[in-house]
Amino acid sequence: MTDFGVVDDSVAICKGVMLGIAPEARIIDLTHQVTPFSIADGARFLYGAAPYYPSGAVFVVVIDPGVGTSRKAVIVKTKRGQYFVLPDNGLMTMVADRDGIEGIREITNSAWMIGAGISSTFQGRDIFSPAGAHLARGDDWTTAGPEVKQLVRLDLHPAHLEAGGLGGQVIATDGPFGNLITNVSAEEFIKLGYAHGDVVQVTVNGKPMQLPFVKTFGDVPLGKPLIYVDSRGRFSIALNQDNFAKKFDIHPPVALFISKK
Repeated sequence: MTDFGVVDDSVAICKGVMLGIAPEARIIDLTHQVTPFSIADGARFLYGAAPYYPSGAVFVVVIDPGVGTSRKAVIVKTKRGQYFVLPDNGLMTMVADRDGIEGIREITNSAWMIGAGISSTFQGRDIFSPAGAHLARGDDWTTAGPEVKQLVRLDLHPAHLEAGGLGGQVIATDGPFGNLITNVSAEEFIKLGYAHGDVVQVTVNGKPMQLPFVKTFGDVPLGKPLIYVDSRGRFSIALNQDNFAKKFDIHPPVALFISKK
C-alpha cells in the first residue's frame, strides 16, 4: 500500500525488488491511491484490511512524508502474527490498539536493503520492499535490526458524548462515491436510541440536517440523503447514487454532531 499512484513506474519497481528476493511471493495491492501524505488514511486502510489476511501476512506500507529524515524504518509484528514493514510515523496506531504488538525492530541491517547507496527519497524501493521480501521468504526478522520499545502514534480524536448527543468527525469520503465516513461506530450511534426508519438530527460542518436512518441506499429515492451503517461498522452519510460530499461541499476532516433521539 502506497500513496505513489499508478502514473509512473514506482510501484512496479518496488514489486520487482520484492520478486528478485522472494520469487514465489504473492503480491497483493491494497491500494496505491492513498491520499498523498495522509498517514491517517493509511492507518485507516490498514485497520480495515488486516483482519482479512492470515497470520504470517506481510504488509509493506509506504506513506512516508518524512522520507529521508530521522524517522525510523521498522518491522512490527502484531499478536495476530502479521508483519508490517513501514515508516514509524503513526501508520500502526489503529492496528496496534486492536491487535496488540509482539515486537518491533528498526531496519538497520544493510543485508535487508538493496544498493550501496540508499536513496533519501525512494526508500520504498531501497528499504521497505526488500525488507518485506526477506520476511516473505522466511528470513529471521530479528536480524533486521535492534529492538524498538515504542511506536510513534497518531493523535486520534475519538467520538465523545456531549450534552444532547454525540460529537465526532467526518474523517474521509468513500472512494469515488462521496459518502461520508465518520469516526462514530454503529454501537456508539445506536446508544443514542435510534432504529431503522427514524429521522436523525445531525450537524455536519455546522450545517444542521434531518436524515433518515435506513439499511441501504435503495431504501430512499434516487438522489435523496440517508444515514446508514457501512460495511466497516461506522455511522455514515450518503446520497442514493449521488455524491454527498460534492453536493454539500464537505472536505474532511470536519466536525459532526448527532443529537439524541
